[in-house]
Amino acid sequence: MSTAAPPADWHRLDPRTVLVTALVVAGVVAGAAVPVTLGLTRWSSLPVAVLQVLAGALLVIGVAAGADRVRWHRTRYRIGTERVDLHTGLLLVKRRSLARSRIRTVDLTANLMLRLLGLVTVRIGTGEQGSESTLVLDPVTRAEGERLRLLLLERAATASPGHREGELAVLDPRWIRYAPVSFVAPMLGGAAAGAVMQVSDWIGAQGQVIEWVGDRFRETPLLWTIIVLVLAALVAGVVGALGLWIEMWWNYRLEREAGGTLRVRRGLFTSRSISVEEARLRGVDLVEPLGVRLLGAARLDAITTGLAKDHEARNADHNTLLPAAPRTRADAVAADVLREPDTPTGAALTPHPRAARGRRLRWSLAAVLAPVLILTLLGALLTPVLLWIALGCAVVAVPVAVALALDAYRALGHALSGRYLVTRSGTVRRSTAALERAGVIGWTVKQSVFQRRAGLLSITATTAAGGGAYTAYDTDASEGLTFAADAVPGLLEPFLERSPKGA
Repeated sequence: MSTAAPPADWHRLDPRTVLVTALVVAGVVAGAAVPVTLGLTRWSSLPVAVLQVLAGALLVIGVAAGADRVRWHRTRYRIGTERVDLHTGLLLVKRRSLARSRIRTVDLTANLMLRLLGLVTVRIGTGEQGSESTLVLDPVTRAEGERLRLLLLERAATASPGHREGELAVLDPRWIRYAPVSFVAPMLGGAAAGAVMQVSDWIGAQGQVIEWVGDRFRETPLLWTIIVLVLAALVAGVVGALGLWIEMWWNYRLEREAGGTLRVRRGLFTSRSISVEEARLRGVDLVEPLGVRLLGAARLDAITTGLAKDHEARNADHNTLLPAAPRTRADAVAADVLREPDTPTGAALTPHPRAARGRRLRWSLAAVLAPVLILTLLGALLTPVLLWIALGCAVVAVPVAVALALDAYRALGHALSGRYLVTRSGTVRRSTAALERAGVIGWTVKQSVFQRRAGLLSITATTAAGGGAYTAYDTDASEGLTFAADAVPGLLEPFLERSPKGA
């Protein structure tokens, strides 16, 4: 196979990609080797099973390394004055090109293996949805990755009197206390229990695991057994949440670079560098999940146009500027990010009518009483046990539903704060979005029959940034329309009928 260098204006990926692939596949194969070997011992002796697994492992590693060697040989990229080109493929040759004027993101990531070798993966994107709007160079040297990032995001420097450049926020290790109260902890606890059962099933020991747990709680009442197992899962979840937080947010730093680019760097084993152009920033979203909010903390997300929306980006908190931190700190960072003296997320909000509270109470009670009524009906027809379960559910769920409904009502609010319109809603996940008024491209007004009877409506600002829509729910009908008309003068007026003066 020829290894001739590409033309002068074309570049290749780093050849150590073959070593990285071989090591990664070797790790995966090693993890699968134990259960596979134990499974093969059912049909052959242990030495024979070990040799079979070893031969298969070498074959898999060799095939993966060979395929990556071909990929490296057939991949080259070029940074032109107007376009970025990437050519790759053997049987199916792909030639892709992005206009440099459309490039909006150049993100660098490096897992532990890449970091040890001084390599990074560069993801170049236009911010549009779909794989065709993103070029991935995997891997190049860290120096090359930084060069590409600076080159492709180079913009004319913007003056910002009164607002500091450089570091805007840095990790405070005390923020780790918010990790155990996130929704991740119980999810990881359940995942840990499921992983134990799955692995034990792979090695044919699931029955022994269940029997061992049963022996430990043979003399324990069923209720206490359930409580102990749930607590054990929660402890495992808390430990997992702490570990995940450390991996994701260690070495965190938010800084503003010359030329108007916000850069977030974070990660312990897998380092990540995410860049957001301020020209694309349309606001911020202060997110307060219930557990984090009870401790007086909040997370700060960017509302920006052209942010990558692929699967990996969604699962990596791609738009998060600040992890869960004290609310005052989050507000201060929001003000720095938006170049405002006072953060719009801290503006005084207009409360919504009491009719909105009644709607939330009815929704919450209907959500919890519907299954209670079903259990009551089944209990009357089948067994009294279901009646006791229905009673227990009602005693526990009704007060919780009422509390959440009242909290959801207190969260409702909207306001205009300088260049931004602000909306707030939610209880399990409270969101305070400050959206630049110039970024609003339309309004959607919704009013159901029940809202019309109560004099309410929901009004949504549509935008090309962030989630695409930010809603003020159940506002007073007149107040909501006035809010929208004042937020973006001239956009809603053609559709409004105003009462004559003095009427």
